[in-house]
Amino acid sequence: MRLTDRTRGFLQSLCLPVSSMPAKSLRRVLSAPWSKINVQFFGHMGALTATILSMACAPSTPGPEFNHPIPPQSHGFDGFLPDVEKVVLENGMRVLVLPRQGIPTVSFVMQYGIGGIHERPGETGVAHLLEHMLFKGSETIGTTDVAAERVLFDMIDELHEDMVAAHESDDLAEVKRLEDEINRLEDQAREFVVTNEFDRILSRAGARGLNATTTSESTIYFVELPANRAELFFALEADRMVNPVFREFYSERDVVMEERRMRVDSSPRGTLYERHLSTAFKIHPYGQPVVGLMEDLRRLGRRDVERYYQDYYGPNNAVLAVVGNVESDDVAAWARHYLGPIPERLDPPMVESLEPEQTEERRVIIEWDAEPALRIGWHVPEATHNDAAAIAMLSVILTGGRTSRLHRRLVTDEQIAASVFSSTGPGNRFPQLFQVDVIPVHTASTETVEAAIYEEIKRIQDEGPSDEELERVRNQLEAGRVRRLQSNLGLAFQLADSESLFGDWATTFKSAELMTEVVRDDVRRVARRYLNIENRTVGILQRPSVSR
Repeated sequence: MRLTDRTRGFLQSLCLPVSSMPAKSLRRVLSAPWSKINVQFFGHMGALTATILSMACAPSTPGPEFNHPIPPQSHGFDGFLPDVEKVVLENGMRVLVLPRQGIPTVSFVMQYGIGGIHERPGETGVAHLLEHMLFKGSETIGTTDVAAERVLFDMIDELHEDMVAAHESDDLAEVKRLEDEINRLEDQAREFVVTNEFDRILSRAGARGLNATTTSESTIYFVELPANRAELFFALEADRMVNPVFREFYSERDVVMEERRMRVDSSPRGTLYERHLSTAFKIHPYGQPVVGLMEDLRRLGRRDVERYYQDYYGPNNAVLAVVGNVESDDVAAWARHYLGPIPERLDPPMVESLEPEQTEERRVIIEWDAEPALRIGWHVPEATHNDAAAIAMLSVILTGGRTSRLHRRLVTDEQIAASVFSSTGPGNRFPQLFQVDVIPVHTASTETVEAAIYEEIKRIQDEGPSDEELERVRNQLEAGRVRRLQSNLGLAFQLADSESLFGDWATTFKSAELMTEVVRDDVRRVARRYLNIENRTVGILQRPSVSR
């Protein structure tokens, strides 16, 4: 089969072995549904194909260490706010660019405003499962015959729907028969899979840190590339957004189910965390697990997840943050060229259920033959609330380091705890929890530890923090802020998260500045307002022999 230079360059840009591919295979690739994106995105690329070939397939020289600190003179900052350029594509995608000279790498964070709180009833875990599936390739990447795969996918999906019905009618023999048939067909489909091809293309280009994570409010994909291969990210991400194929779906779903067994069902602290959240949030979806409920995961089929992706994972729901040794004009041009033509999709489902005000203490006790643990949560406002800065200061005063109040009393002085820390969560967009987590030592009861925590909180409510404490906390927060700014990836995370959740990338930096304005009366006021008995939910992990 005769290839034009442009077509050959396109195939080589995907690291496909053009010289050794038979004509039949070449026709399959060129006639695959990728052609939709090929014509649209690559039809006028000309010499660009050779550039992508060099980025994706040439041997990569060793780059700098991942997250290597950026020289101070190249931070790209003016006071509190970095010099970020924001580009909004016609399809609604927001692209944030922060050029930083020095280390020749670029960090990419693609954040979709879809997470656990947006899942429909009966479909918990779908966002996290999608996180796994988007590494499985596309209609061209990761396959030798996508048409043959799709025939098998349809057969497997039908069998899965039958198996769900058999489960619900407790027909275990039929469940086993259908499970065996699904496994047989998945083995056939696996013969067409090119394992980890998406990952290998990026690795061949020198990528580091390729990964993803799912939260209550977002799904986030990230990677670092050498600066001279930054354009490859846009080509691959466009392909992944337009033509994903959820191959090996049911085996990957089983991996997620096993992940749930390990992290929650077989984990005493994981069980405590999940039960504590569901006790604190009776109505709001913050109370449902991001990893999903086991019964929901078992029912989820490939068609369910594919429909969810096609509905919501569009450019209008995405923020791309690019930080590193790159020019803003180049990033804007690549974004418009590769990502701009992708059509919009539906807005994420609205979260309309607000958690009613809690009027009395709630307690949940988990009995397990394991080391005890204590988790206390108080309802506090969302991250953009005027009280958020004072709550953050209160958190550091209580547990921020060895000189903090709870660490000094529980761990150093009385030695009744092995560790103590605090946080807010599980999200930022809606009213959340201020949480204190403690691991008591084996000689101390959770009652003793709990009482000591409340005594220290009462002291702050009555007296407030000292001026010395406030100064120490301000210094800690500023040092932490500077450390986070030294990492391209860390900064890209902050930019994408702030823009995705709040519609303004600068919110996170403005919040840091607000903390310098917090005074002792602010801390005392929020401690009194929120850290009270009727507003708290207590979770206790204890051995079965301990009496209640």
